[in-house]
Amino acid sequence: MAQDISVKKLEEKYSKPVVTKSEKEWKEILSPTQFAVTREKGTEAPFTGKYYDFYEKGKYYCICCGAYLFDSSSKFRSGCGWPSFNDVNSLKSINIIKDPSHGMIRTEITCSQCDAHLGHVFDDGPPPTGLRYCINSVSITFVADKEE
Repeated sequence: MAQDISVKKLEEKYSKPVVTKSEKEWKEILSPTQFAVTREKGTEAPFTGKYYDFYEKGKYYCICCGAYLFDSSSKFRSGCGWPSFNDVNSLKSINIIKDPSHGMIRTEITCSQCDAHLGHVFDDGPPPTGLRYCINSVSITFVADKEE
């Protein structure tokens, strides 16, 4: 898991995507809602996402490119209306971007592999990181851990 950091200490970083497609190509592989959220920086309605109240053991991957983003061990009940995680698989898997939209300043996170909008990160999460990665369900897909 990523290092113990706070939103105030998160440095803005952006990696040029290695997975690139045209708008037409993205529309062919994504649902209209997935496209609106991941490619146009939309947000799904709170308390409606597939993974909002979902707590199986496994891993969460980017819906657009399949990059490994979150482990279920970092998922928690935040009550905010979206799936929440207190850590990412690796800080290398996300871009951290200052987002001044909607009359406020937030910290947006996108997939570093394909630039898909995932959600935002806030500094009101539980220990050990104190972070809450607030993620749109339509921007991720889940793969359950295999039982041994």
